[in-house]
Parts: sequence; C-alpha cells; structure tokens
Amino acid sequence: MAANYWSSTQRRFWTFTKQEIAEMRENLDQSDGNASQQYPLPETRLLNIYFHQQIVKFGKRLSIRQQALATAQVYLKRYYLKVPVRRTNPYLIIATAFYLACKMEECPQHIRFVMIEARNTWPEMPTADIPRLGECEFALIAELNSQLIVHHPYRTLHDLAPRFALTQDETGLASSIVNDHYLTDLPLLYPPHVLAVTAIFLALVLRPTQSALQAHASHAAGMGAGVSAAAVAGALQNLGGAQRSGGVGGGGAAAAAQGGGKEPQTKVARLVQWLAESEVDVAAMVDCIQEIVSLYEKWEQYQDKVCKEQIGRYVKARELDK
Repeated sequence: MAANYWSSTQRRFWTFTKQEIAEMRENLDQSDGNASQQYPLPETRLLNIYFHQQIVKFGKRLSIRQQALATAQVYLKRYYLKVPVRRTNPYLIIATAFYLACKMEECPQHIRFVMIEARNTWPEMPTADIPRLGECEFALIAELNSQLIVHHPYRTLHDLAPRFALTQDETGLASSIVNDHYLTDLPLLYPPHVLAVTAIFLALVLRPTQSALQAHASHAAGMGAGVSAAAVAGALQNLGGAQRSGGVGGGGAAAAAQGGGKEPQTKVARLVQWLAESEVDVAAMVDCIQEIVSLYEKWEQYQDKVCKEQIGRYVKARELDK
C-alpha cells in the first residue's frame, strides 16, 4: 500500500476536476453512437443511487464489511469514466468490482460463491459461468491500470472523533454521511481527509434529533437526516467566514447548530477554530457540503423501478444477459 494518500495513485491518476469528469462522460456518450438516444438512462446521480443500492444489497447477502463495499463503489466509478455504461451488463461489473474489492480489502470471497449469489440477486446476470467473472476481473483491472489501492475517509474520521469529543450518535451520523458521499463524484474530486472533516462538520452542525438519526439509519442514506436550508446556510456562512478571516465565527456556528444545547455549540466552535488554524481546504469543504445536500434533495426524485427498467431494456436489447 502507498505510504499515504499524497504519494498514492489515487491522488496522481484518479483525482479530477468537475470539468474533466464532465468532459470524460461527454466523450463516452459520443463514442456510444446513437445508443444514448435509443436507450436513455437516468441522470448520473440517480444511476449512482441505484448502483449503490445494488452493491449494498449484494454486500448484505455476503456479510461484507463497509470498507470493501466502498472500494467496490470507487472501482465502479472509475471504470465508468472509461467505458460507456450501455456497453456493459452493470450487474456483472458490480459483481466483479465487489469480488476484486474483497480481495484488496483482505476479505476475499470464493469466485464460485460470488457468481452464484450474483445470479440469485440479479436475474439479468449472465449465465453462472465462472470464467466469465474471471475474464471481467482482468478487464476491470486493465481499465483501472492496475491502480487498485483506495484511500477512504473512515480512518481520518475515527482518528478525529476523540479530538472533537464526538458522541457515538455523532460518529455514527458522520460515518453514514461518509457512506453517502460514495453516491456522488466526491471520491473522484477531493482527498479523503477533506471528506472526513466535512462529514464531521455536517454531523455537528445539522444536529439531527434521535428520531432523525433512526430515519437516517433505516434509509441507509442522509435524506431523512434533518437537513434544513437554514442549518446548511449557517454552516456555509460559518465556513466562509473562517476561510476569509482565519478566525472563528462562533456566533454563526451557534446559530447553525440545531438543538440549541451548549455542548453542540462548543463542539462546532472548536471544529471551526481547528479549521481556521489548519491547512484543510475550506473551499473544498463548502463544495462537498453542497454536493451532499444536493444528493439528498435529488434522492427524493429517485425511483428504483424506473432505473431497473431502463437498464434492463438495453441489457436485453443488446443481449448482454447471455
């Protein structure tokens, strides 16, 4: 494994700007000819939600830990920056990314077991031919240029939790926000430590109630996490003030905190003070917050049935399920 993120292939080869990602996807659509008009797919964020849910569902069947699932999602994002979705059977790619991620995260699964479970999970999977999954694995590794080590925000999150005296609920919410960020392009845009600090900041500032926390956990996403426009606006204003002045916007932090107790205000002020004194990219954090909140808003438009039908249409028409 690379000694740290800064010397890793993730930073050198798999971190992009938004414009670069948009251009890559546009080039893929153009290379796919008329398929994009013939077989329309949901927009990228809705497709990401669908893929995420399929990976989580598959992971639960095999009782795989979260970091392996996160690695599989990153592999999927990278792969579909280089290969048009409509040229593949996404269920086969998901199963392959899952199989490879389990190897890399040291929780390997037998290839036969993975293929059988994939067929049981998705009827659209090709025939349970073990060599097919092996061939797809080599193709996936080739498209990823054998750059398979992924640095995640989880370690930074758990390292910083004691520093800011996060409660178990706050740490759990921050972890859930980290899980949710894999539904966006953020893993391709920013370093893991920025994403971890953003998750902590949101967990402290938004201060969901206990019922909202339970709703968040049951939804497996942050859509029900008590996100309010006022709290987000206060968070962004507070971060912007810290970035401009290098000081603590204590009043803004207190106003942004939901729940009104002394404890959350103190934690937010401590975090903003730490941000002002650190070299963390606050502008990047602001963008991360906006992306995550935008994801939760987009989630309200998500319809699993529509995504499944649109994918199934081109898979059958192109005989990718054979």
